[in-house]
Amino acid sequence: MQRPTWVRILEIVAAVLMLVALGMVFFYAPLERIMGQVQRVFYFHVAANWIGMLSFGVAALSGIAYLVTRHERWDRLAVAAVEIGLVFAITGIVSGSIWARPIWNTWWTWDPRLVSVTIMVLVYFAYLMLRQGIEDPERRARFAAVYAILGFLSVPLTFFSIRLFRTIHPQVIGKGGEDAMGQFDMTPEMLHTLLVSLLAYTVLYVVLLWHRTHLEGLRRQVEERKARWQSG
Repeated sequence: MQRPTWVRILEIVAAVLMLVALGMVFFYAPLERIMGQVQRVFYFHVAANWIGMLSFGVAALSGIAYLVTRHERWDRLAVAAVEIGLVFAITGIVSGSIWARPIWNTWWTWDPRLVSVTIMVLVYFAYLMLRQGIEDPERRARFAAVYAILGFLSVPLTFFSIRLFRTIHPQVIGKGGEDAMGQFDMTPEMLHTLLVSLLAYTVLYVVLLWHRTHLEGLRRQVEERKARWQSG
């Protein structure tokens, strides 16, 4: 199947935006006075976490749509969203560790934000394991849809953890806590760079989601033809 025109356009837009975001991170946004160069990880870290949470939200909405319509395309979209969301969420964890090493003097600490994001990632790994454990396609899609909806509860818990619990993790939106190590006030240039990074990652996500959903459809067609060949 040939890619739709809008997908090809978005691929070009995503590539251009990623290059612009990269250039702004290193040449437009000022160097943070205290943290230095490692602060530049912040733009990728926030954008990756945003896409992870957005993708899990897409999976939950797809789960609702599947339960209402029972159309298989929503199940394809849900599993694609979870897989992509996990990639970006793990990228967020890794980039956060790179930032934490010079700032917190450790790669990892059992901070409420880090604990909650780890739980969120494990919840969605369990989603994939659930799918692997059910052979009947309709039953698998139904159970996975319910799980995706319930699993989304871990997303707002992760987002609000730095507001609900005592944490040293910086708060990007709003005023952070006094004990947040690495907290800083963004200059207009920093804010512009963050917004462009978020936009670039979002457009890239739409492109990746279309490709992964399309690939899932092809995989299922192969499985169906294989099953018919074996039964016939």
